[in-house]
Amino acid sequence: MSYTQEYLKKCQGLIEAVSRQEANILEVANIFSKTILAGRMVHLFGSGHSRIMVEEMWPRYGSFPGFNPIVELSLTFHNLVVGANGQRQAMFIENMPGLAEQIIRNFDLSNEDAALIISSSGCNVVPIEMAAQFQKKGIKTVGIISKNHAEVSISKRADGLKLQDFCDIVLDSGAPIGDSMIKIENLETPVAPGSTIGSCMVINCIKAELANLLTKAGHPPKVLTAGVVIGADKATEIFQAAYDEHAHRISRLYNKVGIQSYVSDKN
Repeated sequence: MSYTQEYLKKCQGLIEAVSRQEANILEVANIFSKTILAGRMVHLFGSGHSRIMVEEMWPRYGSFPGFNPIVELSLTFHNLVVGANGQRQAMFIENMPGLAEQIIRNFDLSNEDAALIISSSGCNVVPIEMAAQFQKKGIKTVGIISKNHAEVSISKRADGLKLQDFCDIVLDSGAPIGDSMIKIENLETPVAPGSTIGSCMVINCIKAELANLLTKAGHPPKVLTAGVVIGADKATEIFQAAYDEHAHRISRLYNKVGIQSYVSDKN
């Protein structure tokens, strides 16, 4: 068997792993539908390469408004690799206690909101603290991890708690311990990760079930769609309407930022 065929066979295993979680995926879609129908947003967060899943959910073709993609460049900017804004700094910062609280401080949250946090290992401090902050505010919180990898990984938190300890529902990418799925002859370390593929499948299963629930509820989502599918004029119309809806939803997250704390300080 070629390495290409072996990798594709491993990906079939990821499909099976996601398929076994259908009931949980439907439950997550139901939680998210209640948030979006209430005019609120589902907050998305991932550091490092988990940012990929945030952008897979929204905004891209085949996706729709209702999500607040929280992407911190200090945690996700990989292009330079070394030097200023290099990967060493990003990996250091994602384990800084207290950063999550400062990120969330920017938003006027509601217990009608929901949250989705992605971290393959579930062990880095910032994603864990993001989930902890959301749960503290009464927000239903979902995690996507690589279960086998997360279970044997060591948390960077002093108390040893992991992302899954602060989630109402945990979904699994299906990726193996260490993530990489292929062992090459005469090469000591494996290559070709699987968590991104598994997690993206989870994301899009949620998206499909959620679109169905919103449509059945009489609020079909404004799906970003290519002009070759529906025509250039219609595609542009939906594009503008979807981004307008996002702007209106996100504006509500800034309405009362700091007002309560300001009044409290004055008193």
